[in-house]
Amino acid sequence: MALTALPDPLVGEDGTPVRTAEEWFGSRRSEILDLFERHVYGRTPKAAVPMRAERLSRDDSALDGRAVRQEVRLWFGERLHVDVLAFLPRAVESAPVFLGLNFRGNRVVEHGSTATDPIAHPWPIGEMVERGYGVVTACYEDIDPDVDDFDNGPHPLFYRPGQTRPEPEEWGAIGAWAWGLSRIMDWLEREPGVDARRVIVLGHSRMGKTALWAAAQDQRFAAAVSNNSGCGGAALSRRDVGESVEAITRRFPHWFCRTFASYADNEQALPVDQHMLIALIAPRPVYIASAEEDIWADPEGEFLGGLGADPVYRLLGTDGLAATERPPLEQPVRSRIGYHIRPGGHAMTVYDWHRFADFADHHFG
Repeated sequence: MALTALPDPLVGEDGTPVRTAEEWFGSRRSEILDLFERHVYGRTPKAAVPMRAERLSRDDSALDGRAVRQEVRLWFGERLHVDVLAFLPRAVESAPVFLGLNFRGNRVVEHGSTATDPIAHPWPIGEMVERGYGVVTACYEDIDPDVDDFDNGPHPLFYRPGQTRPEPEEWGAIGAWAWGLSRIMDWLEREPGVDARRVIVLGHSRMGKTALWAAAQDQRFAAAVSNNSGCGGAALSRRDVGESVEAITRRFPHWFCRTFASYADNEQALPVDQHMLIALIAPRPVYIASAEEDIWADPEGEFLGGLGADPVYRLLGTDGLAATERPPLEQPVRSRIGYHIRPGGHAMTVYDWHRFADFADHHFG
């Protein structure tokens, strides 16, 4: 599709062009963020929730002495807790960190599963540590169970008396998972051995959507990585290819705010599209990864999501996305907006992880 068919991130709602970084940060960015809150992900409550950290275990000689491994339980009140697993390289005094939520639990991330499940594969923690990166994770369902039920997770912490579900423009599960990433970031800012200025939030599939939304809201994240994130992530909704707004809101109505479902089969009426979500991360680095056989996630739409954000990045003085057409397989683009597409299907592979680290090396040295 022609990018001219998309809402222009550099034209305000009143039609005023945005020509300077001051105008972007002074008004247009907050305007777009508000539109995503009202029409896609819902508003995340701003009120602070007291958090306390309980250390569950620590091993200063993990991975044959190369890493410090620790498990920490983050408590929010007496009901909600999130178990965080962290590996930090001992060879680096203050390490950059990849932070992401997993699907099958911290033990599966660390040791793998016997299930033939592409999202149950172990993460290459040792290889990332060897490259100088910490890896921090928690199971996404620790934060909010992935069901259409809002009497658990963080939502009840913010309800008014008598409220049992979010209002139509209030946050869904993606908002809750992104909130959890920001709370883990709160902990990382206080943790020795972590360079909190270089925390890269990443995620696969629905967690790729979550990583982008977390980075859009929380500018403490130094970069974002979206892997096979599809509809509601990096892929343009207006293309209506693969998983459409209709399909995703019918199957997973709890992920978004209820208002988003009103755009099913009516994507042209959306006041935003996903290129504007990526633009909210500017000028911080963002990496978009696709897979050739993952048609449901719309690889071309993911690439076009990055390309549509390019003008904002260039306005802010970066090289944006240094490609105008989707590159060949396994030919990564490492500009400020990075991209690759690999053979295979819907998974976050070791190949993907090493391209994420290459991207981080390029931008953070």
